[in-house]
Amino acid sequence: MKALFIIPARGGSKGIPRKNIKTLGGRPLIAYSIDVARNIAGDTELHRIVLSTDDAEIAACARALGLPVDYSRPAALGSDTTGSREVIIDVMDWADTRGIDYDCIVLLQPTSPFRTAGDVAGAMALYTSDSDMVVSVCESSANPYYNLFETDSEGCLHVCKGDGLLRRRQDAPPVWEYNGAVYVINPDSLRRMELGEFPRRIPYVMPRERSLDLDTPADWLAAEALIAAGATTCAG
Repeated sequence: MKALFIIPARGGSKGIPRKNIKTLGGRPLIAYSIDVARNIAGDTELHRIVLSTDDAEIAACARALGLPVDYSRPAALGSDTTGSREVIIDVMDWADTRGIDYDCIVLLQPTSPFRTAGDVAGAMALYTSDSDMVVSVCESSANPYYNLFETDSEGCLHVCKGDGLLRRRQDAPPVWEYNGAVYVINPDSLRRMELGEFPRRIPYVMPRERSLDLDTPADWLAAEALIAAGATTCAG
């Protein structure tokens, strides 16, 4: 199976300014996603790694890490309102015009530095052409059968699902949340519909310690603390 690896890294991040090239564990954040993609792609022509950025400094950082940067994201796709689908399809169009062959898209967001090459390989192994997407998840700490509630017309709380009689979290059915680490996407499905409309989404389960998604300064501090404590290491 041929994969088109896409690492999206726009320059205008707001929650953590310049986060994609901010130093974490002694290296720019984007280095960890590049390393993971390379570990899967190797030196063969089977897979292709594409950095999608609108930022010259991020592109220069990737080149310094040894990743060729042949594609440039249009400025129109660089705003914080641009969705992942538009970004991915633009890379697909670029690849198609250059005769680059691929069977699936592997989206690796730089904000998941603890994701490993094994996680990516595991998600790819679950992918088939009959699925729309394999997506990495972790078990959610909030559960609609146990500790998530909605208000009724009178403003009273009621558990979201079930009868509300569960006394222990362990008795509730497990529920999952996207952790942002790995998306293995069917290109044909993506051209037909939005990611949220995919009817066949297959979970790849990751432990919470590798599921930290760096979106806020607090997330960044948590990542630094984990590394300092030796609780986990950035992937490579």
